Amino acid sequence: MTMKRQLFWMLAATITFCGSLPAFGQSQRAGDPASGTEAGEQFSIATLNVDGLPQKLLVIKLNTDGPGSAGTARIGKYLLKKGYDLVMMQEDFNYHDVLTVLLEDDYRFDEWSGDLGLEGRSIDFLHLQNYRFPCDGLMGCWKNDLTVTPAGRTAWQQNFGKFSHANDEMVTKGFRRYDVTLRGGDRIVVYNMHMDATLDEDEAEDNAEKDRIARLAQWNQLKEEVLKNLDSRPVIVTGDLNSYYSRDDIKTNFIDAINNSGRGTATDVWVELQLQGVYPTTSREGESLDKIIYINPAMGTKIKAVTYSMDVEGYLNDGKPLGDHYPVAATFQVESRGTTTGIETVNGQQSTVNGDQSIYTIEGIRVSDQPTQKGVYIQNGKKTIIR
Repeated sequence: MTMKRQLFWMLAATITFCGSLPAFGQSQRAGDPASGTEAGEQFSIATLNVDGLPQKLLVIKLNTDGPGSAGTARIGKYLLKKGYDLVMMQEDFNYHDVLTVLLEDDYRFDEWSGDLGLEGRSIDFLHLQNYRFPCDGLMGCWKNDLTVTPAGRTAWQQNFGKFSHANDEMVTKGFRRYDVTLRGGDRIVVYNMHMDATLDEDEAEDNAEKDRIARLAQWNQLKEEVLKNLDSRPVIVTGDLNSYYSRDDIKTNFIDAINNSGRGTATDVWVELQLQGVYPTTSREGESLDKIIYINPAMGTKIKAVTYSMDVEGYLNDGKPLGDHYPVAATFQVESRGTTTGIETVNGQQSTVNGDQSIYTIEGIRVSDQPTQKGVYIQNGKKTIIR
């Protein structure tokens, strides 16, 4: 939820003076999406902030209310038991090995960006205000029988708060993207992220405006990223978004902006399945800071949310959540698959939506304006072959 304020105050001082889902072992199939039937394979995804900040830095006690090594081991056991197909985590800093060791037989992992520590780092002690840990705390993992390609790590262009306001400028927060091929051959894109936080005391004192401005900039940056790369594959946006619909205008700036683009349709799973599609404007009841939003392209494969849960009971230890807050999970089903026969017609329509002049592969995946790889490409309904 937050980058623990205590951690960075103590760091500054130190430097100055020195409803749960069932486990899914296999995707379930209710039809053949390649043949255009309505029901296709199912897959599950979960997001959780594992609160991996260190409990001690040198001799200074820090994140004492965090899970530490023992609690992080319990999180690993929890994930192994749940067996989600895709898991997107945030604040995976100082207990990465403990978190992942039990999952190594069943899952593959993205590259870990490092811990929050001083060892091996060159820090200008006299200008601590300019220092930023290079790690983002983001970690994606996926079942062995999925094909996933990490497609890059992007930092937010705007943050707020160095030694206050949740210390968001002390780490390189941002998002990561994954290109996913499911067991049945259907393809999706997943974004995992951690947005700027707001401390409860800042909000209570009406001192959170700059936090909201930073998050709005991040939502807009994310929207531009999604629309720039949106092709024939559905997109899932998830992570610790530190946003409430009644506090941050997510609907106007992200949901509606994508829907109004003519390029795709964006839906929050919690709103769709538990609020009958009505986005809240004043209440936070039942809402998590962690969200799962999915975007179906105007032309291409379509997915549908089947279940949503925020696991409270299963994530408790001695009456407290194991991590920063409770995991959020969803199950999706492939509803229809983008046609590969007659792809020139399909992508001819897609590539001219709202004047889009992009180039697509024969499978309908957006590529750069000047592709250099051999293959068949479509632009404005015309086929080009590069040999």
